[in-house]
Amino acid sequence: VVCYAESHDGIHWTKPELGLIEFDGGKQNNIIWEGMGSHNFAPFKDENPDCKPDEKYKALGSAERALYAFKSADGIHWSLMSDEPVITKGAFDSQNLAFWDTVRGEYREYHRDFRDGRDIRTGTSKDFLNWSEPEWLDYSPSRVSELYTNQIIPYYRAPHIFLGFPTRYNDRGWTESTKALPELEYRRLRGYVSEREGTAVTDGMFMSSRDGGHFNVWPESFIRPGLRLRGNWFYGDNYQNWGLVETKSHIDGAPDEISIYASEDSHQGDDSRYRRYTIRIDGFVSMQGPLSGGEFVTKPLTFKGGQLVINFSTSAAGSIQVEIQDASGNALPGFGLDDCPEVFGDDLERIVTWKNDTNVSQLSGQPIRLRFLLKDADLYSIRFS
Repeated sequence: VVCYAESHDGIHWTKPELGLIEFDGGKQNNIIWEGMGSHNFAPFKDENPDCKPDEKYKALGSAERALYAFKSADGIHWSLMSDEPVITKGAFDSQNLAFWDTVRGEYREYHRDFRDGRDIRTGTSKDFLNWSEPEWLDYSPSRVSELYTNQIIPYYRAPHIFLGFPTRYNDRGWTESTKALPELEYRRLRGYVSEREGTAVTDGMFMSSRDGGHFNVWPESFIRPGLRLRGNWFYGDNYQNWGLVETKSHIDGAPDEISIYASEDSHQGDDSRYRRYTIRIDGFVSMQGPLSGGEFVTKPLTFKGGQLVINFSTSAAGSIQVEIQDASGNALPGFGLDDCPEVFGDDLERIVTWKNDTNVSQLSGQPIRLRFLLKDADLYSIRFS
């Protein structure tokens, strides 16, 4: 079955009694769908400006080795959009998802299939019912490992960028380290039924794309299983949720954060749970420099706006300086490294200055490069405002 929970802050959640579907002798529950597609039902709010009122929410769900399309006016009462499957080429045996791409004006879907192990395909549609031939994703530097779910979504602060939070699947075999993981006896019991249930482990990864088809993959884990004594080192744990939620910090006066939720206790008892993790806004990855100094230069780019804004963090001794260059790599007069006073602190939005001036509008529309000098600093994002 598919269940419904809601929250006003992304931190405290309630499960209302909806009275829709009978379960265990009554309808006093939060179930919104059962049967076809319930194994991996993946709903979303449709941002297509032309979507019909009764299709404001849509979903994909698998049945009979195919994906079916669903619709809802309120996200609670659901029905099939068609009796026929909409996507048939794939494996579909974990979460498959879709959304409206506001930048390109089309629906985009990502689903599970096998290519030298677990992998991801994608397709597009104008009406959510007729989809293009699915294509395999392309990765840099490589796929790194088998990927279970994909959790790809346009980043709400920069919707031209796709962010993915796939699950890494890794069967480590029965080694001494496997036996040293939490709950050995239960691990052996699971492994007796199916060996990989005892020997495989899963955790969360991160990847990004600008076209929806080619993804840059960070080989290191984004969310590790962690130090807890149960619920985190089994196959099925650490599956990241689909979607990002901006939430209040638990520290008074601190800026909002991004919350990500990951599964734990999967198939380890009568229930499973989600744990909430937080990161700073834009803080998925960073360019990092040691105290001795490190630098990088961007590719040539053009911008619109009048100020350069950076999201960064330094130590008390660290700093960042920025130089604006022409497309050939020559420092522009007045925007050299020596013209930029050291920026230090920890800020989501700090305006960079050169010779006590923040105005860069005279360079708008011209090809430029940005050169950054980092000393014990992390740079998370840049934008022109």
